[in-house]
This record gives sequence, structure tokens and C-alpha cells, in this order.
Amino acid sequence: MNKHGDYVDMNKDDIERKKLFAGICLALFPTAFSFILVSNILGQLKNEFILTNADVGYIGGAALWGMSISLLVIGPLLEKIGLKKAAIGAFIGHISGVTLFLIGYFFQGDPSAFWILFLGAIGMGVGNGMIEVAGNPLTAALYPDNKTTKMNHFHSFYPAGLVVGGLLGWVMTQIGDLGAINVGHWTAQIAIVYIPILIYGWLLFPRKFPKTETAEAGIPTSEIFKYTFTTLPVLGIIFLTILTLAMEMGPMRWIPDVLQSAGLHGILVLVWISGLMFLLRLYAEPFVEKLTPPGMLLVASFLTGFGLLMFAFIETGIVLLMLAGAMYAAGIAFFVPTMLGLMSEQFPKAGSLGIVLLLGMGFFGGGVANAVIGEIADSYLPDALDEQATVQVLEQVEQEFPEYVEMAEEAAGNTEALAALGYREAEVRNVLERSEEALSHYQENGEFAGNLTGNALRALIDSGLEQEQELIDQANTVLAPADNYGGRMAFLWVSPLAFFTGIVFIIWFIRDKRRGGYKIQTLE
Repeated sequence: MNKHGDYVDMNKDDIERKKLFAGICLALFPTAFSFILVSNILGQLKNEFILTNADVGYIGGAALWGMSISLLVIGPLLEKIGLKKAAIGAFIGHISGVTLFLIGYFFQGDPSAFWILFLGAIGMGVGNGMIEVAGNPLTAALYPDNKTTKMNHFHSFYPAGLVVGGLLGWVMTQIGDLGAINVGHWTAQIAIVYIPILIYGWLLFPRKFPKTETAEAGIPTSEIFKYTFTTLPVLGIIFLTILTLAMEMGPMRWIPDVLQSAGLHGILVLVWISGLMFLLRLYAEPFVEKLTPPGMLLVASFLTGFGLLMFAFIETGIVLLMLAGAMYAAGIAFFVPTMLGLMSEQFPKAGSLGIVLLLGMGFFGGGVANAVIGEIADSYLPDALDEQATVQVLEQVEQEFPEYVEMAEEAAGNTEALAALGYREAEVRNVLERSEEALSHYQENGEFAGNLTGNALRALIDSGLEQEQELIDQANTVLAPADNYGGRMAFLWVSPLAFFTGIVFIIWFIRDKRRGGYKIQTLE
């Protein structure tokens, strides 16, 4: 290596560097596939394994739990483990997770099936997290003079994977039976995750991995920890990442619904937003060169803020809503990879620990934001509910669902009887109890409680009870416009965060200009 950290023998070593980078980029495909395809098959899992909504919710969210374990528990130990062992750990997590998930197929009707699926999803999540643990410091080590651009290139493969995985899942579902094989079945969709796993393993494992930058510089792990936790600007960047991921993960729960309500098909929403993010990250280099990372982040903040405001005030009109989606996507596209690049370029002594904490705390903040935005949206729900239609739906549940509860109680413990019913007692009881609670509040206070009413209607819709499809359709008709309105009002509350972060990065940008421009810091 030369003094800049680049490989000297470019004919040989640069090829190895490119293969390492290609492999770690493709390793984000299993992450994207696992999120999009598991979400796509939850309905099938619920029906085949007679799971409750809570069960499928746990399975759907387990990947995030596994990812958190990797980032916050294993990630801080990366300096001791090394990059290659971390990548091998990701491979083991991915392979074992997918395999365990598929083994669940053979346990239909067995109470252990839920736990097999759940642990399989956890395994995939651990693999996903380990790729982040290994991939970001590896990118920094491979390209020490071009970290921000390469972080954007690396992270472009996640939205690319969402588009490819989403389209594959949709096409497989549309095809259905292909000869003797049902390619739309959940087992077929999960099995295709093996393909990118095996490809990235083939690309990565024969190669020699570099050390992390801090390991190469000989900085002790204890010194890295002390520096990271006592340097205020490092903690400040982590805090700003919490805010930026809150603006990404929170609104993204609602924006697809807003676009779909305007007439855009769900798969087109995915391609539109994720496709734009992929292209912007892939071609980030001109933005990095002209704007510098703080300049990119200030522009991204204001684009995100204005995009959220457009969503808040524009209710219909597919062209305007797609424009709002493009503006929002252009903003959030640069947040995570550019924050990682900024951390690595300005505070290299924080090493992999700084990167892992930035991501781990950012995802934690994004999860909290998702819940907060949901609370805000539900508080506005009553303003857009059709009062008469809502009461009618809740009263009908109150009248008809006790019978379903009774039938499920009688079938308890009988797998065949439960399969014939198509639902479990906990599920229909949940619908009944939530509806009774919402209706009781309305009768006592003369107004709806947004969270109670929203949860009651969602419980009914999520039950998917075939016998009550007409009632479920009525609940959808009542809830959809109210959810849309609540989500748009929540954007008004979130948008100031974008302008706040924008102001912070304006100050940072001006400070750099006064000091002669943005300069990448290096370890001696």
C-alpha cells in the first residue's frame, strides 16, 4: 500500500479490490430480498400455519431484531474479530437463516413451526446486520481517499435489491403454477435468496481482506472506545443520524399508501422510490465533488423537508404526488451513506465502532420515529372517519364475532378443525375486544379515540376472515382515507426535523469554506 492506503500493484491488487467491493455490494441483495420477500409472503404463512396477526408481525419484524444484535452486540467487537470473519459470520447467518426458515415448511400444524420460522428470520437478520458491520469499514479500508462516494455506491445495492426482489416476488406470484411447481409459493420465493448469498460468498471468501483503518494504524481498541464516547462531534453525528433515519424510516411507512391511494400500483411505488434512490447513490460522485458531504447533506435535508410538506398538502393528483415522492427519495437517498462517509472521513479514529454506533443508534431512532408518527397519525384519524359507517362496522363486529370466538374455542387443540376454520381464537377475540373498546369509548364520549378506532379497524382488516370479506371491505373503505389524512398530517410534524438538520449542515458547510474547504482526515 502507498501512503494514501491504495494498493500499489494496480494490475493485480486493484482487481482483488474490485472483486472484494463487488462481493460486499452484492451481499446487500440478501438483506433487501429478505425484507421485501418475507413481507410479501406473510399472508401465505398466516394461512398455511394458522398464525395470528401478532405471530406474523413477530416473524416480519424478527429480521430487524437480528440486525440490531449484529450491530450493537457483535459490531463493537469488529476490531478484534476482523473484516473477513465478520463477512463469514454474515454468510453463516444468511445460509442458516434461509435454511431454517424453509425447514419450517415440514412442521405445518406443529406448534414449533412458529419458532422455526421466527428463528430463521432472526438468522437472516443477523446476516443482514453482519454485512453492515463488515461492509462499511471494508469500504472505508478499500477506498480511503474516496469514502463518501464509495459508501453511496455500496448502499445503492440495497434499494436495487428491493426493486429486483420486489419484482421477482411479484412476477412469481403472478405466474403461480409453472408445471408441477408453484413458483409463487412462499418456499420458492424464500429459496431464491440463496442465489445472491452464494454469489457473494464465491466473490469474497477466496480474497485476502485488508485490516480496518484503525487496526492498520495500530490504534488500540481501548483508545478507539475512549475517543468515540468522549468526542462531542462524533456523538453529534450519531445524533444527527438518528434524526435523518427518523425522517427516512418513519414517513416511509405511510408514503406508499399515499401514492397507492392516488392510483399508483404498489409495485410501481417500490420501483419509483427505490429505483430513484439506487440511481442517485450509484451516481453520487459528481455530488460529492461539487457539494462535499456537508453540502450534500444540507441539500438532502431541504429536499426531504419540502418533499414531506408536499405530501402533507397534496391529497390527489398522481403527477404531483410522484414529484413529491421523487423529491423525498432524492433527499433520503444520500442520508445514510453520506453520514457514514462523513464519520469515516472526519473522525477516522472512531473506526468501525463509530460506524456501527451510527447505524445501530440510527436504526433505533428510526424505529422510535415510526411509532411516534403512528401515534400522531392516529390522533388525526377521527377528523377523517365517516362516523356513521365506522359505527356500523364496529357494531356489526360486536354482534357477529362472539360466534367466531366460540367456534374457535371448540376447535382449540384440533389442528384439522382449526385449518378448516382458517383462524384462531386469539385472532378473532382480538378483533372483538378492540371493537368493543373503541365502540364503548365512542358511546361514552360522543367521539372516536383515534388509536382505539384505528386499531379496531386494522385488526378486522388484518384478520382476513373469509366469512366476513364484505365487512372487511367496508372497514377498508372507512379506514383508508382516514389513514391517508393522518399520515399526511404527521408529515407536518416531522418536516421541521429536516429543516433543523439542514441548518446544522449549512453551518458545517460554511465553517469548512472558511477553513479552506472540506478536507479528509487521515490516521498517521
